[in-house]
Amino acid sequence: MDLKGKKILVTGAEGFIGSHLTEALIGLGCDVKAMVLYNFMGSYGWLETACGAGDAGPDVFMGDVRDINSVREAMKGVDVVFHLAALIGIPYSYCSPESYVDTNVKGTLNVLQAARDAGVDKVLVTSTSEVYGTAISVPMSEDHPRQGQSPYSATKIGADALAESFYRSFSLPVAIVRPFNTYGPRQSARAIIPTVVTQILSGKKEIELGALHPTRDLVYVKDTVNGFIAIAASDRTIGEEINIATGEEISIGELADKIREITGSSAIIRKARERTRPEKSEVERLVGDPAKLKDLTGWGPGYTLENGLRSTIEWFGREENIACYRRDGYVV
Repeated sequence: MDLKGKKILVTGAEGFIGSHLTEALIGLGCDVKAMVLYNFMGSYGWLETACGAGDAGPDVFMGDVRDINSVREAMKGVDVVFHLAALIGIPYSYCSPESYVDTNVKGTLNVLQAARDAGVDKVLVTSTSEVYGTAISVPMSEDHPRQGQSPYSATKIGADALAESFYRSFSLPVAIVRPFNTYGPRQSARAIIPTVVTQILSGKKEIELGALHPTRDLVYVKDTVNGFIAIAASDRTIGEEINIATGEEISIGELADKIREITGSSAIIRKARERTRPEKSEVERLVGDPAKLKDLTGWGPGYTLENGLRSTIEWFGREENIACYRRDGYVV
């Protein structure tokens, strides 16, 4: 499928990956409708930094995926849907699991139902590597067992199952996109790399982190976005669950050391209890198998971890960017 000129809906467009995806789709010549969570301030989130709105940017639709009427309105005239809207913070899911069910499960159901009724050409539902839980075998292929090790991951498992059911029951052209740990400019302060970088750039002599031994497969955001676009463009991806991963892993402790090396920081790493997941909820190891994505689309990462980290640190190093982040406390 050639995406150029297509009417494309991106839910969660104001967020980290969503804003980068919206920017890239506009660059490809797509007619993008960006669905942004309604708020009383009328904020477009990261879209205001990324590409604005109006003639040079997306058509912004303020709504809520939890409201089926809102989703139906957003879906009018759309050819392709990238569904990224979700509650994603794992620690907050321990505090407010019902809100995760409302957004991640019911919100996805609303998107699938509205897309089915509107007869869209393709729907991409965003999953997460967290659905796999701690690695039983590596690298983790799409056949790896699911383990709901947090309320967040449990709701994403449910959303994935709904997407699969709409493909099997109603022949809805769905692809389930499963990014591993995406990082880069505009990422939430709750994530590991912004946590380390913002503390270092704030001049802290002690960096507070959670567990240091878990490993993660880190994908630079531009590579993740290119994966989404490749999956959307390929006719071979309908009905498939597809990882976006590098196949390489690094521990949180090693990652923090690498960031300290790049920034020239001598800050000491200290384990903070409030940043540590419950023992049975911690995902000890994540490393994905990208073979399926490469086979179906030819995708491969364009950034090394070193290059991606340097680009991310450079972005956070600009005062106008880091000023958007809280640096004086733990972000749940």
